[in-house]
Amino acid sequence: MDFSLSQEQLAVRDVVRKFVDEEILPYIREWDEKQHFEPRVLKRLAELGLMGVCIPEKYGGAGMDYNTLAVVCDELERGDIAFRTAVSVHTGLNSLTLLQWGTEEQKQKYLVPQARGEKIGAFGLTEPNAGSDVAAMRTTAVRDGDSYILNGSKIWISLADVADHFLVFAYTDRSKKHHGITAFIVERGFEGLTTRSIKGKLGIRAGNTGELFFDHVRVPVENRLGEEGEGFKIAMSALDNGRFTVAAGACGCIAACLEASVKYCHERETFGQPIGKHQLVQQMIAKMAANLEISRLLVYRAGWLKNQGLPNTRETSLAKWVACDAAWEAASDAVQIHGAYGYSNEYPVERYLRNAKAPVIYEGTREIHTILQAEYALGYRRDKPLSRRLPAWPFEE
Repeated sequence: MDFSLSQEQLAVRDVVRKFVDEEILPYIREWDEKQHFEPRVLKRLAELGLMGVCIPEKYGGAGMDYNTLAVVCDELERGDIAFRTAVSVHTGLNSLTLLQWGTEEQKQKYLVPQARGEKIGAFGLTEPNAGSDVAAMRTTAVRDGDSYILNGSKIWISLADVADHFLVFAYTDRSKKHHGITAFIVERGFEGLTTRSIKGKLGIRAGNTGELFFDHVRVPVENRLGEEGEGFKIAMSALDNGRFTVAAGACGCIAACLEASVKYCHERETFGQPIGKHQLVQQMIAKMAANLEISRLLVYRAGWLKNQGLPNTRETSLAKWVACDAAWEAASDAVQIHGAYGYSNEYPVERYLRNAKAPVIYEGTREIHTILQAEYALGYRRDKPLSRRLPAWPFEE
């Protein structure tokens, strides 16, 4: 077993770290305060080849492995969750799903420009009454000749006002429940599609989040992803990839909390010595350091399975659950270490705490992942083979 990053991965890490230090950290406090999403960041990520880092070169990507995507997400969230979320949604939830399930024509039309960062992709599954309970969705798609007519809405959609392409899930046959859900590629320019921003969020304030509304949106049959009724399987496979990136990002949050806390421990003195000398402070620092190592190992294991083309739903779920809980705990401890100053945006740890809550909820709540892991351990859950798998790495060109 080799737990070291390759020279190529280390080079990517250095590029992203430099980008975060120079182009995100100097401005993130202002963006966060103003709830401003800065589109220039996505443009720069595209210029650096990071919007399709693990997409094969023949489809416009950099052709790197899945753990390189984890490195990118780790480093981006060290800057702010908003920009890791953008990569998670664009690359993890959308582009990798097109790579796995798309026809060659769909890949050429949609995946190639997304991998190059020329177009932005988003993911529309959650609805006002359908979160963890996907089958409760109300959006419908009715076949009409060589098109489908979509009606309904989606909520809590990252990049809602920014994306060019949306991967949307709707019922084509409600009587079949999960087996009646179908996936579609919807373009922003389709008539009847509108979006609206959501403001006033606890965290991810520098990110764009919104709602999608479908009013008799006509979607060509050739924009159906997979077959009718495969939508639930497609959504779950997409979430495997999205959860992988969320777990990797949580590692970056832990790293940022540790970095800020260590710095403050050396600056702040109480009772005649640096606060880092106090054992209860050391306990919090130790937990951050340990959880960072644990979380990264779980993430890289899931990434290794992806590289081998092996099933990884269980391992990715575990990484997402453990890393996101650890990030939330690290952020809370970081605020505690900073004392009253941690409660102010004079220091970044209050932003880390606000941001760390969302990943404990989205892409499978803590409770959902707890149940998943228990059912795997008890033998109640076994993954069925999919008709299409994410390609193993190295990619065949």
